Amino acid sequence: MSDSAQEKTEEPTAQKLNKAREDGEVPRSIELPAAAIVIGVFLLLMLTGSWLVKRLSTVFAQGFVFDRQLIEKPLLLPAHFSEQLLAAFVLLLPIIAFTVAAALISSVMTGGFVFTFKAVMPKGSKIDPIGGMKRIFGTHAIVELCKAILKFILVAGVLWWSLLAHMDTLVLIGRMDLEPALSAAGYMIVESGLWVALSLAVIAMIDVPYQKYAFNKRMKMSMQEIKDEFKQMEGSPEVKAQIRRRQREMSNARMMERVKDADVVITNPEHFAVALEYDPTGEGAPIMVAKGSDHMAALIRAEATAHGIHIFEAAPLARAIYFTTEVEQQVPEDLYHAVAQVIAYVFSLEAASPMNPARPRPTVKVPSNMEFSPEGLRASAEKAAAV
Repeated sequence: MSDSAQEKTEEPTAQKLNKAREDGEVPRSIELPAAAIVIGVFLLLMLTGSWLVKRLSTVFAQGFVFDRQLIEKPLLLPAHFSEQLLAAFVLLLPIIAFTVAAALISSVMTGGFVFTFKAVMPKGSKIDPIGGMKRIFGTHAIVELCKAILKFILVAGVLWWSLLAHMDTLVLIGRMDLEPALSAAGYMIVESGLWVALSLAVIAMIDVPYQKYAFNKRMKMSMQEIKDEFKQMEGSPEVKAQIRRRQREMSNARMMERVKDADVVITNPEHFAVALEYDPTGEGAPIMVAKGSDHMAALIRAEATAHGIHIFEAAPLARAIYFTTEVEQQVPEDLYHAVAQVIAYVFSLEAASPMNPARPRPTVKVPSNMEFSPEGLRASAEKAAAV
């Protein structure tokens, strides 16, 4: 086989993408959740930091306030400290919940939500030393190293810039009282952390498109892989049945669209229905545009009623057309006379007026060689079998 046939230049098929998703392999960016979590947490701290610090300080101070009962019964101290820890946890719970939500939402933004155990199952390829060397010195490792270097440069640069921007405040903190000094220091820490988080967002904006590109590149297929997949799908009975079902649905949908173009629907009256179209200006015979039995026959009758198409009950003729004619074909020559009677009657109904009454309803007969049983057997064949 030629090398060109093995080159993975074709876009991945839906089958391969679905299989990769079942295996837990989707595009993922670890930088996006990291940036989202850090940005969200520092924004919360900037908005609620002063209130949160005061409340935590109060809880911390209350933890070291002991009444007479605690002094006399030291065994109550664990319960006392547990109450303070619970109070502190309740204060921090919104930040914890926000962090978890941000991690989950940002994680599924690139590849969607996938829950599978296949990604954590042990694989022989993971302990293969040759494969491990390829992972260490491969393209992915180089890209991760570049990202780490870029991240370090950005974070270090932002921190250095933030330090220079707050140099005057840092000098003044040593001369402040304890409470304003702590407040100023906390504000600087939160603001610096927010700028660092925004620098991580820059990394994420670069990493997300790259991860999608790298995933699509890994999923690309060669022409031979596509051919093999197609052969495998074609050989599956389930796939074949699904294709046939879809083809029937599309064929039936197109056929039902043609019912509104019919001039008459001939019925059995319940088990069979055939819709005929006839162009009086043309030279051709009537064309059957739709046919069906049982449920499909009921749908054809309902569609004809909805569009004001005449329904004519003639059981032998309906069966003869149903079993001898395919959709979009002309009726057989042996049925011309019977069909002409029906169409002439329908046209007379449409043109009827007080001065021009409609024709009487004809008694339609079909030739003996066109008589069929409801099972599709010719009457002549049944008689011969009986003899």
